[in-house]
Amino acid sequence: MEKKDFEAWLDNISIAFLSLTDLQKNETLDHLISLSGAVQLRHLSNNLEILLKRDFLKLLPLELSFYLLKWLDPQTLLTCCLVSKQWNKVISACTEVWQTACKNLGWQIDDSVQDPLHWKKVYLKAILRMKQLKDHKAFETSSLIGHSARVYALYYKDGLLCTGSDDLSAKLWDVSTGQCIYGIQTHTCAAVKFDEQKLVTGSFDNTVACWEWSSGAKTQHFRGHSGAVFSVDYNDELDILVSGSADFTVKVWALSTGTCLNTLTGHTEWVTKVVLQKCKVKSLMHSPGDYILLSADKYEIKIWPIGREINCKCLRTLSVSEDRSISLQPRLHFDGKYIVCSSALGLYQWDFSSYDILRVIKPPDFSNVSLLGFGEIFALLFDNRYLYIMDLRTEKLISRWPLPEYRKSKRGSSFLAGEMSWLNGLNGQNDTGLVFATSMPDHSIHLVLWKEHG
Repeated sequence: MEKKDFEAWLDNISIAFLSLTDLQKNETLDHLISLSGAVQLRHLSNNLEILLKRDFLKLLPLELSFYLLKWLDPQTLLTCCLVSKQWNKVISACTEVWQTACKNLGWQIDDSVQDPLHWKKVYLKAILRMKQLKDHKAFETSSLIGHSARVYALYYKDGLLCTGSDDLSAKLWDVSTGQCIYGIQTHTCAAVKFDEQKLVTGSFDNTVACWEWSSGAKTQHFRGHSGAVFSVDYNDELDILVSGSADFTVKVWALSTGTCLNTLTGHTEWVTKVVLQKCKVKSLMHSPGDYILLSADKYEIKIWPIGREINCKCLRTLSVSEDRSISLQPRLHFDGKYIVCSSALGLYQWDFSSYDILRVIKPPDFSNVSLLGFGEIFALLFDNRYLYIMDLRTEKLISRWPLPEYRKSKRGSSFLAGEMSWLNGLNGQNDTGLVFATSMPDHSIHLVLWKEHG
């Protein structure tokens, strides 16, 4: 057939083909395919590859590709990365997708990181760590051995753990190596707190003492309580030390001289916890930057202003039951914005600016669960058998770790949380070091530590 005649024939066939229904078009194509030889079928196969298998990620503008990718879940995106090098490059560079995926896992996001390929790597690290938590494989255990009598007092700071014992000694341990850095002779310790130069101890002998690490010398002795001192806190800037006692009082001392500046009364039970902390929110009663003292007993949390005015009056008393039928667990969290404490009814969170209860978290079988740490994303809890991690966004327990038969204490000082920054969101660097420490019946200290990434 001549070219001119062929083109005319093809035009007529095309017009007729376009007028057919979809079913008739399919039947026509089937018939033509049945009449085709190998050359025609190969030609058809090659052209169908181009027409039907278009790489839309490669063809679309990058901004539009990123917009489409945001609708896919991370696991699907990881599968799509296997399609081709081009897909892997585009998907890996979609920063917003991976940042959102990390946030959903409870990961901290540093927006200053500009590397577009960084956040996919972070997500892969995050998904591994969260899987380890879910599978109860994120931690490992260790022990510190050195005391010859019961260990009642524990305090952790910057990789160092201080332990105070009935053997009339206090020891400072490097958690990463398990080595004892300092060991000094003291009185019986019910509470300890330390910094680089000094150690402050509260004792069952009704006194508080300050010791120098380097020499072991007692530099100050605070006498005045008529009951055991269960909790201490201090601030060098204010030159103030506070102590809570079994005599139902809180005493405010001059840290440098040992002079008692004030005795705060009003508690009707042992004062098991005192916390001295800067306020971070404004209310009618305080401003950001004001120093606040919290003191807690079995039923109540009292709030006191601490600063230039030593003769302070209680700002507010918080409780979970007016008839004192519900007791508080002997743990207290205060970060300057929120007060958190646990009871048999659940976990209570108060807004410090208004003193209103923001929420009560009630996981199943919460009656024996105590608070260790509370952050923006996670809470660390424990009971007689397990250490728990709760996602505060869903109020669900996401991980647990078995605990040995540790030494029980009604005051709550013989166990404590270690590193706390990860409770505001993991970031790949803060999931290291000590998670939890508790004293054991054999006078050793049981440690739960983050396991290195697999």
